[in-house]
Amino acid sequence: MKGGYALVNGKSIDGLMRHLRNQHGIAINGSKQKQELLNMGYYHGYKGYRFIRKSHDKIPYSNFNEISAVYQFDVKLKTLFYPEIMLIETALKNYTLETIVKHGPAEFEFVFSRLMNSHKRYATGNQDYRKKMKNKLELRTNINDAIAQNYSQKRDVIQHFFHKNESVPLWTIFEIISMGQFGFFLSCLDDNIRIDIAKDLKIHSTSHNQDGGLLPQIVYLIKDLRNAVAHNGVIFDCRFNKADVPKKITSYLQSETSIKNLNFIHIIDYFVIVIVLLKKLSKTKTELKKIIRSFQGEVENLRPSIPVNAFTSIMGSDYKNKISLLKNYI
Repeated sequence: MKGGYALVNGKSIDGLMRHLRNQHGIAINGSKQKQELLNMGYYHGYKGYRFIRKSHDKIPYSNFNEISAVYQFDVKLKTLFYPEIMLIETALKNYTLETIVKHGPAEFEFVFSRLMNSHKRYATGNQDYRKKMKNKLELRTNINDAIAQNYSQKRDVIQHFFHKNESVPLWTIFEIISMGQFGFFLSCLDDNIRIDIAKDLKIHSTSHNQDGGLLPQIVYLIKDLRNAVAHNGVIFDCRFNKADVPKKITSYLQSETSIKNLNFIHIIDYFVIVIVLLKKLSKTKTELKKIIRSFQGEVENLRPSIPVNAFTSIMGSDYKNKISLLKNYI
């Protein structure tokens, strides 16, 4: 640990503590805070938690305990989100498989040839036709690349079917593709298939899902949170979100929960969509209330530990209202 963090650029852990005191104006002393800095890491820890979203938007820390509080908040959030976001990913894939089985065999070749033909609505060769066909062909390439990579890595779940000279079933493909690739798979399905999946998930509405595009957009949105949580990235300030959120999603969530101003620059907004999806997946009120209490507990632990303006920047000025409406929703 010391070799990995403390001795970078020739600074010992004591030297880094002096650097924090002298160059950053942060009070840090004693063996307890030294151990916390070692556990967190200076270059892969403190430097990632000294700002909100953008490196120039620095949090006005004055004491190392404030840094530690934000770090611990981030760790606890990931612990809270991880099982729920993994449950959502697995369930969405299973609901998709269940819907596809109603239309035919759950085999990629069948789905590719029979359930991904939205390009046929357009005149052959026009811009929309080419775009749809390009996406369809890219999907096949992505799937084949994933299969080849997993075969070369000797994944039993892939080798089993190849060694038996059998086609790889769709459920196996879903196991080896990323959540982003799964979202792309959904986007390539015909509109009516996507609508059927959304109906099974109880997220279909004629106002927000006319073309069945809501579900893939939701998957694209939550995949960034999923990846940050799974790979221990920083999540407290939503810096993992690199794209604008479609209005279709915010409008749908507002119609469901009455919560406004969901711009996904605050972690509470991601918490909202996770709770909505868990409710659609039949989590009980008791279970959902427990998750909300845990989230609130972590937020309330953070509140007195950092400057007020930093807390507001992290959670947003309407955090309490959003939580209240979310409780009403469940």
